[in-house]
Amino acid sequence: SIYGTPLATKNTATMSEVPPTRMNQQIFKVKKKAAEGGYKLLKKKADALKVKFRDYAKAIAETKANMSSDAASAFFSLTQAEYAAGNFKNKVAEGPMTARIRVGAGVDNVAGVKIPVFTLYETGVTLDNQSLGLVGGGKKIQNVREKFTGFIEMLIKLASLQTSFVTLDEALKVTNRRVNALENVTIPKIQGVLDYISRELDELEREDFTRLKLVQGKKEAEIEEEQKRKDAEKMAAIKSGRKVETTNDADITAQFDAQDDEDVVF
Repeated sequence: SIYGTPLATKNTATMSEVPPTRMNQQIFKVKKKAAEGGYKLLKKKADALKVKFRDYAKAIAETKANMSSDAASAFFSLTQAEYAAGNFKNKVAEGPMTARIRVGAGVDNVAGVKIPVFTLYETGVTLDNQSLGLVGGGKKIQNVREKFTGFIEMLIKLASLQTSFVTLDEALKVTNRRVNALENVTIPKIQGVLDYISRELDELEREDFTRLKLVQGKKEAEIEEEQKRKDAEKMAAIKSGRKVETTNDADITAQFDAQDDEDVVF
């Protein structure tokens, strides 16, 4: 049952609302064809989304596995730089805080689903803290810049993959719901209506055939009864000695040949 209503009763009520005519049969055949076409397209879309979904999951797992080593390497290089050049965090904070790297947002299209994509780009700002490490540890500080730049790139890549993964997961759920609805609800419902119309039309054809047979049988019985009555009257007339009138039901024009007559010109 669905919401307390028996399924058979609900389907019967739905079918009874459709008049069993040839026109409705053609209409529902077109609906079924359209539903089957939509089902095939959505099935292909779901398959494409599943492939992309697995690719994103694999890429996220690989990125997370690499991030642990990259993060450890970046923070270890920071420790080395602080050991070689001293605590230079205050000098960095006192300088201009203009970003050298920014994050751009784009959109990727996967099987009709728009997925956000984050990319890293450089602003082209020159560094004003180039003098850091002149006394000592300059090479270590430069190594810190490179390590953390690579670490930020990995973070942006992971953020893009995670966002795309979540968006793709929601789109995949919606597509699967539509596929299941077409496969298990819409198409069977249309097929049920078509079966109902076919049964009703067959029943009407059988009723018409039976009615015609009855009418034909009744006419044959009337003709036979009429013939019996004529035969009885004829026999009665012969017994009583009365003259029997014969009727010729044949076509009187059949004994004439139209070619024997000359053409009549008016």
